[in-house]
Amino acid sequence: MITLRQIRYFVATAEMGQISQAAIQLNISQSAVTAAIQELESLLGKPLFLRSVHGMTLTENGSYFLNHAYSILRSVDDATNIPLTDNRISGTLRIAASYTVMGYFLPFHLQRLSYGFPHVNINLYERERRDIEQGLINRALDLSLVLTANLTHSEIISETLFNSERRLWLPSRHPLCEKAEVSLEDVAKEPFIMLTVDEADHSAMRYWDLNGLQPREMLRTSSVEAVRSMVANGLGVAILSDLVYRPWSLEGRRIETRSLKDTVHPMSVGLAWHRDAEFTPPMQAIREYFRNAFLTPHLNFSRR
Repeated sequence: MITLRQIRYFVATAEMGQISQAAIQLNISQSAVTAAIQELESLLGKPLFLRSVHGMTLTENGSYFLNHAYSILRSVDDATNIPLTDNRISGTLRIAASYTVMGYFLPFHLQRLSYGFPHVNINLYERERRDIEQGLINRALDLSLVLTANLTHSEIISETLFNSERRLWLPSRHPLCEKAEVSLEDVAKEPFIMLTVDEADHSAMRYWDLNGLQPREMLRTSSVEAVRSMVANGLGVAILSDLVYRPWSLEGRRIETRSLKDTVHPMSVGLAWHRDAEFTPPMQAIREYFRNAFLTPHLNFSRR
């Protein structure tokens, strides 16, 4: 019988590309990960990985099974974290989100909010940070979900829900994959793909400047998928957050990640509102939902 443990260990190994890295992420022994994958392959009767000195690469069967594994884990997560329905709260909320939050974080939680608060109507807008700030100031918006480190207006209050680590993205079998430690100085020697959406370029230059270095930019783009594909195809490297990381490009090529030994600030995601905002019951309900999901230790909602 296939177990959730086996599926979780398989997914971690597929994403990390190495049993040792999967074991670190899962906080278990390498032997436990190895045994779980071997059990899974035996039950399926098919090899899921190609083993080499460079790590673990998915076979065609492994890639096919990975999509199903993600679906299984999402279904289990949905079933175990269904929020209680509250029919007492009603009203309309105007909420804006920046591009990254909208695309890589919010949809999962919108589904939960619609179930938990069926009488709260959320009018949702995708906006640039500057427009979100103006909307909160002139009261055209009630709340926003943003990258909190980017906020600049003194009249806006923010509450960070979680931090997403920024790591080096590089193609499979890149020489830097073999280094025990990777520094920004190492990265500065490589062609660098600079993401610009959601002021990612300004955020990046903060840590480059902090370390007295400059990236060797070969492209600036607002497309995360363009960065993903170009890195996977060996055209350059990038530094992006775990929130937007996926182990495979659209072409099916692998993308590796490595932590950097230098100071690279994480991407912070959170709520923001006007300093003088009077919280209505719907506003308070949405805030409490996110606080319970991310700031209460005994709950473990997915960040997606």
